[in-house]
Amino acid sequence: MKTLFVKKKRGTPKALLKTFLAFFYVYGFLVGIKLLGTSLKGFGTGFAHALISTTSNPFVGLIIGILTTAIIQSSSATTSLVVGFVASGALHVRNAIPIIMGANIGTSVTNTIVSFTHITRRDEFKKALPAAAVHDIFNLLSVIVYFPLEMKFHLIEKFSHMLAKAFQHVGGFKFTSPLKVIVKPAVHLLVNLSRHNYIICFIVAFGLVICFLVLLVRLLRGASSGKLEILIDRYLFSSAIASGVLGFALTVFVQSSSVTTSLIVPLVGAGLLTVEKIFPYTLGANVGTTFTAILASLVTGSFYSIQAAFAHLSFNILGIILWYPLRIVPISLAKQLGNIAARRRYVAVLYVLFVFFIIPLTLVFIMRR
Repeated sequence: MKTLFVKKKRGTPKALLKTFLAFFYVYGFLVGIKLLGTSLKGFGTGFAHALISTTSNPFVGLIIGILTTAIIQSSSATTSLVVGFVASGALHVRNAIPIIMGANIGTSVTNTIVSFTHITRRDEFKKALPAAAVHDIFNLLSVIVYFPLEMKFHLIEKFSHMLAKAFQHVGGFKFTSPLKVIVKPAVHLLVNLSRHNYIICFIVAFGLVICFLVLLVRLLRGASSGKLEILIDRYLFSSAIASGVLGFALTVFVQSSSVTTSLIVPLVGAGLLTVEKIFPYTLGANVGTTFTAILASLVTGSFYSIQAAFAHLSFNILGIILWYPLRIVPISLAKQLGNIAARRRYVAVLYVLFVFFIIPLTLVFIMRR
């Protein structure tokens, strides 16, 4: 009995140290992700602003939504920009909806890049890439189905109009993410140290993401047979509903689906979770990311800006209604991509470059000629 008590006492500081390190690594990782977004915004906010404000072709709008969000790394930021344009009358709701659809695809580039930290370990990469790509594939499949339907029947426009009418007289309020408040000073310090050189910021951010993610994965791998695994598997992801609610709540809290979906990638890579278990979490994150734009629209008081924000929510809900019962399709496609990329790792790099940048840029320039 005495020996058992001594063992418990010795084990407690070690457990506390591991807990502290886990929080510290997650904090460092989040600083890296936020700095990455800040540096990319520094490169492309003006470009993104110009792109959004000048489109009238729905197909070009869709591509611009992908490209803009891939550049500034935030579907919430893109949708909030769109809401602002709609509120000012510079953009019609009908033209805003394709941009919002594209934004859903573009936001998933961050977690795909995060999965590259596992690229040196074939087995981990085979699991980590599908965990990231299932988000992309779900959004791509939703666009493939609903974009032509929207062009023909304007389903999302009608559904969002109904929701906007219900919330038309609701007063606006602002929610500030506590996590953003915690991360902001470190990001602000690093930006000032670089003298607002966004190339340096990008390099530092990428280094922070890789460094802290590698350290976090090592810690998780060591804990994969202990209490952490039980906590994650039995409680946080005990059911599809629990998983979805967690994804939604975390995304509302941090106001970024890129962050919440990126956090889950190393857990799958370390073998603590599966793609099947995190799929509802991804769907919850997709819904949670609409919260920022909805609040922004309520502040404007403009009916059409509220409708534009609800168009984002409507698209995500319709995507869930269609693809959750058919989840085998996005999950199988994501796993197939993981299998191919594990054998030929350059395929993963080409996938990111072509899906998020080369194809959208090429199509924008072709369609605008």
